[in-house]
Amino acid sequence: MQTRWAVVAGLAAGVAVAWWFAREAPEAAAAKRERAEQAAATGFEDSRPVLYRWTDAAGVLQVTQDPPPRGTRYEKVDVQPRDGIEVDGRRQ
Repeated sequence: MQTRWAVVAGLAAGVAVAWWFAREAPEAAAAKRERAEQAAATGFEDSRPVLYRWTDAAGVLQVTQDPPPRGTRYEKVDVQPRDGIEVDGRRQ
């Protein structure tokens, strides 16, 4: 009977020690969460559709999905409409 309790106590102690060493420190968890939020924000900004507005060598205004040739000044145009603007291609 005493052996059974010793085994149960040993298992409980082993589980407690394993949990202690496997847990994440609060500081590490907070740092990990912050890195994940930054990565998500960066991924969101990179995935948003964008247009490039620039003027070519002939002086013609160009609006393209691809960036202009290197060395050309350009402006990024956000494709998403501002709040309050409804965009629906089915309406006439």
